[in-house]
Amino acid sequence: MPGLTAEPESSRYSIAAVDRALDLLEALARIGPAPLADIAKEANCTRTAGFRLLRTMEARGFAIQDKARGSWRLGARWGVLGRAASAQGALAAVAGPFLTALGESCGETVYLRVRDGVESETVAAYRPDPALRLYTDVGKRRPLHAGCGRILLAYAPESVRKQVLSQRLPRFTPATRTDPDWLIADMQRIRARGWLLTADEVEAGAVSIAAPVRDGSGLVVAVLFIAAPALRMRPHRARSLLPAVLDAAGRLSAALGAEAPGETEAPPTASTPGVSGAGLLARQAG
Repeated sequence: MPGLTAEPESSRYSIAAVDRALDLLEALARIGPAPLADIAKEANCTRTAGFRLLRTMEARGFAIQDKARGSWRLGARWGVLGRAASAQGALAAVAGPFLTALGESCGETVYLRVRDGVESETVAAYRPDPALRLYTDVGKRRPLHAGCGRILLAYAPESVRKQVLSQRLPRFTPATRTDPDWLIADMQRIRARGWLLTADEVEAGAVSIAAPVRDGSGLVVAVLFIAAPALRMRPHRARSLLPAVLDAAGRLSAALGAEAPGETEAPPTASTPGVSGAGLLARQAG
């Protein structure tokens, strides 16, 4: 009818009670273990509604209350669902449209890698042109210390970082950094600025532009990156593509439930004191 606006598809089938339950679960994942009052505030619901939902989840094994302290935490049954989601390729499926959009806009191949123990694994890739070279295939595993996988190492638990750095690290090219002190310092830089540019670290002549992807709990669960030959990825182009990579990683993170990130450190320009246009990418890559 004239004058009426069609109801959005997502809202037509929305169930308020399910929305509240999911809000509560995401709040519990972010701040738990926590008392009911804190969880309800984080989920923007009343204590009464929060209590009823948590009791329902508790009966099914999806929430646990510490009777002595009164705090709530996620139940063990979520582990089953998490493993099933991983096995069914949930992250790659969600990431697909974001990889496609970035790849089509910049004309380069885009990848998504996750950490599995002390290695990284490529779980998704988008190649806009079949003629473009693939630097890694889906399912390919690599160490964490070299290339864009270092983002995953930078945000990994301390025990994982210590385990990786205590090993004899493989060197793939003359540019591969294996010194633990340098790697520790670079991981601090990564966490401070929220992105990473690398050159020649895993394959000679390859440049990568990478950014972390977070889930609803705020944890880094993947790294999204472009990889391309250095002949096509001169320093000025790498710098120009970095905002698009950060934007794609941020949008994917939001789709996974992450809150909007804070400002990241801007990449230096060729006019930065002590940095030349020719040496900028190498300086950022280490």
